Amino acid sequence: MKKRRVGIIGLGAVGKNCAYALLLKGLADELLLVDVDEKKVQAECQDLRDAIAWCPHQVDVRVAGYKDLGGCDIIVNSVGNMKLLLETMNRVDELHFNIAQVNDFIPKIMAGGFDGIFINISNPCDIITWQVAHLSGLPKGKVFGTGTGLDSARLINLLSLQTGVAHRSIQAMMMGEHGAAIMVPWSQISLGGKPLDAFDKKDPRFDFDRMAMRKKAEENAYLVLGGKKCTEYGISTTLCRVAEIVLHGEKAIIPASMILEGEYGESGLCAGVPVLLGEQGVEEIIEYDLPEEEQAQFHACCDAIRHNMTLDPSVIRKQG
Repeated sequence: MKKRRVGIIGLGAVGKNCAYALLLKGLADELLLVDVDEKKVQAECQDLRDAIAWCPHQVDVRVAGYKDLGGCDIIVNSVGNMKLLLETMNRVDELHFNIAQVNDFIPKIMAGGFDGIFINISNPCDIITWQVAHLSGLPKGKVFGTGTGLDSARLINLLSLQTGVAHRSIQAMMMGEHGAAIMVPWSQISLGGKPLDAFDKKDPRFDFDRMAMRKKAEENAYLVLGGKKCTEYGISTTLCRVAEIVLHGEKAIIPASMILEGEYGESGLCAGVPVLLGEQGVEEIIEYDLPEEEQAQFHACCDAIRHNMTLDPSVIRKQG
């Protein structure tokens, strides 16, 4: 039987927790860990192996090099420089470091024959995803980012606290940039299938400041960063869910950072949008019928991403 192989590049707070989440759910038969810090990656590998005895499934965890990732079904990019992020609390400030990393290792990975699914977490997520997609040359849909997936989980949590409705009964997502320029398509949010706008505003559960909630969802990322100097559980669970959809071929609709080629009237960048995800990656970008105001907000998000793409000359520039 074919073994499911997942490679993780970058074993910092995010990468190691992604590996642990995958281990706990038994989603992969093999976990291949890659990091430039040999001592660090060896330690994380051993710690994960020490957990296998009490996990639900047998998993082969080992240290690997870029050339060893060719046979992976999924590769996760979680490289980053947390020091840069903590200095300014601005994801864009990781751009130069992370672009240099992917410019270096993507050709090495592709030389090993990789033709699986590439999921990017590294920030700024939309720009790094764009770079990986073009450097790898993989077909459209096989490269995407976690994008606004974590932001959407944060929004759902706030909506659950506000309305008292369970998380899993709330259908909501954020779109645009995984960053300060992010928007909420409120017109598309529903609770148990009933549109949010259809609930009685006289009920205090549904009478709340939407702009304040959007801001709170954004700021909760920095609450976590400021208090513990990293984010771990939210993003690793987001990644784990995405990997689960791919490995099980679920065909689920989730938010992801994806190359746009005319969808929502945008091209030449990656942005967070709802996608239909399956075993071959992103099969379709789902286009909401957004009202004019929300469409304008999404365009503003994309303008911000485009501007940030100009901040590093090594970002590949292609239109259409």
